[in-house]
Amino acid sequence: TKIISNLTGSTSAASAQELDVQKVHWECCGQQFEKKMDIHKHAAKEHMPEVLQQTEAVLELLVQQNSKLTANHNFGENKSASLELSGTKEEFDVCAWLPDTSHVTFDELTCEAGEVLLYYCYCAIEEPRMICTWQTALCRQLHLTGKVRIGTEGINGTIGGCKTATELYIQAMISHPLFQNMSKEDFKRSAGGVNCFADLRVGVFKEIVPMGVDPEKVSYKDAGTHLTPEEFHMKVEALSQDLEIDKKTILLDCRNFYESKIGNFQHSLAPNIRKFSYFPDYVDRNLEFFRGKQILMYCTGGIRCERGSAYLRSKGVCKEVYQLKGGIHKYLEQFPSGFYKGKLFVFDDRYTIPASNGIISECSYCGTRWDQYRLCSTSYCCQLVLSCLRCREKGLVACCLICQEKGKSASESHSGAPVKEECDCTEKRMKIPVEHI
Repeated sequence: TKIISNLTGSTSAASAQELDVQKVHWECCGQQFEKKMDIHKHAAKEHMPEVLQQTEAVLELLVQQNSKLTANHNFGENKSASLELSGTKEEFDVCAWLPDTSHVTFDELTCEAGEVLLYYCYCAIEEPRMICTWQTALCRQLHLTGKVRIGTEGINGTIGGCKTATELYIQAMISHPLFQNMSKEDFKRSAGGVNCFADLRVGVFKEIVPMGVDPEKVSYKDAGTHLTPEEFHMKVEALSQDLEIDKKTILLDCRNFYESKIGNFQHSLAPNIRKFSYFPDYVDRNLEFFRGKQILMYCTGGIRCERGSAYLRSKGVCKEVYQLKGGIHKYLEQFPSGFYKGKLFVFDDRYTIPASNGIISECSYCGTRWDQYRLCSTSYCCQLVLSCLRCREKGLVACCLICQEKGKSASESHSGAPVKEECDCTEKRMKIPVEHI
């Protein structure tokens, strides 16, 4: 909605006010409204979801800011305390860092077609809850969905929306003083949109990527040497051509087994671990395997390598530790037909995004080439399943036959919602694999 005034001059305050009342009108959805009542009716009829969402965001901001202020017992008596909160901490004034969207229509912010942004920024954040409040308001204002993790060590996010909204989001991020070292290049883009996520989740966490180690003990500041996609490509190329280098170098995938299963760099070591919090134990159990080796690490967007490489370096066994800057995402932008084969796994409702035309994985049941994940059909299991269309038509839609039978029994018993439990095939897997020297 735009407020238009044709007031061009005045001879007195009274006449200016009179002219202003006569000339001001409102424009919305290609229509012009002369009266406030008319624009109010239009907004209530056509834009109620947006109005409610904006109102909710503003109210949440006011409540959180009020709780911050009233938490200071001397606020009413000590003006210097008030000045400290509102003056020296720029991020406290959340509204000051929200973008101006008056030039953008509701339709431009809510179209389904768009993109997904993946990004992170390691930096010192003294007041992560204030940034959490700002991020919540920012994403709601721009109608974005996704997940944003904030901590004292930085921010990690993946959000989806229309391109107008994601562009405004990027501008808001790089304009904030805490993230002034970020640039547009730090945001990895892929085709998607608001429907790639069920909702918006913004929270404060000890770690912005859960490795299970206190950030104060293993810091991103001690990460391995960053290699650009070009530099990484050259090293992988040399690795594939020289057997001597191959014996001294390990191309290490930091992701989970279900990620590397559908796509990876050729000749890489992909640990058979289920989540990143197992990675420290994996390193500890395989120190002799890594001893004296040059390590080339990679992950989806680069964030897991930051502290993963720092942990590996802290053990003092590797000759050198390198990591792919920007992760597989940035590598594929420059080398779409490079050494990475298969699909790239992503943590949203798409599950994968195209990387190369080849399929390197197979159906868990019949062995045919297949790389499209679906959740296990049994409600108590959260495992991902590779089951081809033919097998799915046969009812083979669980992660394993045992889980399939459990699912049938649960549905036939009608005993209410089943209790979540670890799947048998997961329970039998080795939690921390040991590599052979």
